[in-house]
Amino acid sequence: MVDWRGQSRQNAFLVYRSFGLVFGALSIAPLYVYKCAFSGGLLHYQTEDAVFGVFSVIFWTITLISLFKYAFIMLSADDNGQGGLIALYALLCRNAKFCLLPNHQAADEEISTYRYPGRSNTNRPTSPLKGFIERHKSAQTCLLLLVLFGASMVICVGILTPAISVFASVEGLKFQAKDLHNSVVVLIACILLVALFVLQHRGIHKLAFIFTPIMILWVLLVAAVGIYNIIEWNPRVYQALSPYYVYIFFKRTGKDGWISLGGILLCITGTESMFADLGHFRATPIRVAFSCVIYPCLILQYMGQAAFLSKNLSAASVSFYASIPVPLIWPVLVVAPLAAIVASQPVISSTFSVVKQLHAIRCFPRVKVVHTKRRIPGQIYIPEINWSLMILSLGVTIGFRDTNYIGNAYGIACLAVTIITTWLTSLGISLVWHKSFMFALLFSVLFGSVEIIYLSSSCMRILKGGWFPLVLSAVFLVVMYVWQYGTRKKYLYDLHNKVSMRHILTLGPSLGIVRVPGIGLIYTELATGVPATFTHFLTNLPAFYQVVVFVCVKTVPVPYVPQKERYLVGRIGPKSYGMYRCMVRNGYKDVFKNGDDFEIDVVMSIAEFIQMEAEGCGTPEGAVDRRMAVVKTSGKFGTALFMSQTSGPGESSSSSSSTIVSSGKSNTLQNLQATYEQEAPKLNYWRRARFGLMDAKCKDTRVKEQLQELVEAKHAGVAYVIGAAYLKAKWNSSFIKKCAIDVAYSFLRKNCRSPAVALNIPHICLIKVGMNYIV
Repeated sequence: MVDWRGQSRQNAFLVYRSFGLVFGALSIAPLYVYKCAFSGGLLHYQTEDAVFGVFSVIFWTITLISLFKYAFIMLSADDNGQGGLIALYALLCRNAKFCLLPNHQAADEEISTYRYPGRSNTNRPTSPLKGFIERHKSAQTCLLLLVLFGASMVICVGILTPAISVFASVEGLKFQAKDLHNSVVVLIACILLVALFVLQHRGIHKLAFIFTPIMILWVLLVAAVGIYNIIEWNPRVYQALSPYYVYIFFKRTGKDGWISLGGILLCITGTESMFADLGHFRATPIRVAFSCVIYPCLILQYMGQAAFLSKNLSAASVSFYASIPVPLIWPVLVVAPLAAIVASQPVISSTFSVVKQLHAIRCFPRVKVVHTKRRIPGQIYIPEINWSLMILSLGVTIGFRDTNYIGNAYGIACLAVTIITTWLTSLGISLVWHKSFMFALLFSVLFGSVEIIYLSSSCMRILKGGWFPLVLSAVFLVVMYVWQYGTRKKYLYDLHNKVSMRHILTLGPSLGIVRVPGIGLIYTELATGVPATFTHFLTNLPAFYQVVVFVCVKTVPVPYVPQKERYLVGRIGPKSYGMYRCMVRNGYKDVFKNGDDFEIDVVMSIAEFIQMEAEGCGTPEGAVDRRMAVVKTSGKFGTALFMSQTSGPGESSSSSSSTIVSSGKSNTLQNLQATYEQEAPKLNYWRRARFGLMDAKCKDTRVKEQLQELVEAKHAGVAYVIGAAYLKAKWNSSFIKKCAIDVAYSFLRKNCRSPAVALNIPHICLIKVGMNYIV
């Protein structure tokens, strides 16, 4: 039975929270839209019709783009409830062979979140466009570059939103204090920006409970100011809701009216957040909040400013603050900076999320992702990105020192994201939702033509600040594509130079080396075969652990992989070899949380696989690569093993119905480990976790022996073997390839986080194997 009352309360709560976390940038736009629109030759048209025309263009732009396109259409173009550019790209990659990511397996398509809900690809004719992109790798590369360029612009939006919002909010001080120098305003804005980004490190999510009240107060305040101005100055302004005034505006202003579109488009900046933040909310709450509150309040505010300007054309340069009635001046001056900070915070968080997703699909250098709040999925913090955004936002504020110039840059960045979203959605309409080509073309023409018109106007402002996002996004694009290119070349080298598993198994159960107690987790991107890292290690040190697990951590083009479908485990060779392969499948929004016990998950997954194998889920004895199985789905996960936690190294708890297996290390090694652990007090609790074997649950003697061997190996210790790659281009490579690999990729690799940090590997048991790659 559906709990309609509880669902309604949850939707109402999400509507309430969305005011502070979704619509901030859109709601703060009235501070600077009219000022930027009248910054050029439009000031020469000091007539009521010109002002009414600007408002009419604003009204129809918000209605067409924000309301119809995003609130009604784009919120339905989700990927299992997630939105944004990467979500659209993942949808396309899952429904066609567009993805350049390695390690794709047929088993990945069996994940429950892989297929788009309610839509199947079976019994549908192949689209000519789909076939063309699948056949031509250059087309797939162009699609990836388009997505990366859009993601670069999203990062630029994360830089420019705090700069323009905070600077425009404190500009009102100049209107109130006529002799206040612009340098003082810039200084105040910089102090607020520094405070904003420092709070990210301290945990601004702790203050999130005040975000929504501030934004609701701001929206109601600007709506009230708008209603006052309509009544006080020009009640006839409602006539400008007619599209006839758009026609009159362009007919009378001509080229100057067209150039003013570069400032008018700022009225829809922040609209993309509705789609990008879809994962934290749902489509219905966002639609209700925008349609019933945000949209009418913004229209009233823009209409009120138009009514004021129609009678006070000389105030166009400071239209917002000039239109505020005297009793509300100081409340607005106090609330505006707070609202600007609140509006900037979700954009910064969205930038973190986009960088995390790019890193997941191997298109961004390794960074440290911190999960700030365990109970709220997606709440992350990336130190490197935070401080980079702060420096660049301060540079924009100090360098431009003018809302008009920052607005020109901001408009181009937001518009580029909107246009790319339109193009990707058009592809999705045809290839994902299987609508007719004409329907996709209609969507592209209807919204794309309007956006292209705005883009043509924004190009006239490139020299006046618009160059900034273009230059910065070009730098980001080069960095991301070079990293993706180098990562792909490294994978192809590993794939070409992998060792045949049959050759390894001919060496016998000991593999021709000394097998010592313990578990060796060998990280590799390969789904089959033995990586060169392993053979390189054995060549220099012919000894390895009793249990060998080849671990492949990969990203599947879905937002989240359910925990019960995350681990894909199989056996390599006969049981006596003690070799396994474990695929760890993550979605592009999955986060490695601090304290997560990956080591325990792997051991428990292998134990589950051993039990499933005994029930007949494996292939015949002696096969090279046994069939891999999804663990945690049979209902018996962890039943044969139990885990306890000791208070210190070497201590363990006991149970009358179980057997605790002792460590295989010598007393000398155990004493050495105890000394090391005392010197490293920050070790996680799992370093003291102990496993036991439940005798009552393990009746099969062979299964019990294998599980006991696994527990003994775990207690002896776990080592993580990971490759330290050094890429170098071949001597006969082209100049561009040498620059990309030997210079750019090498620089990025040396200056980004190590793989151990990105994979959350503890340093106490890390073994790095250096490898030279000639690609």
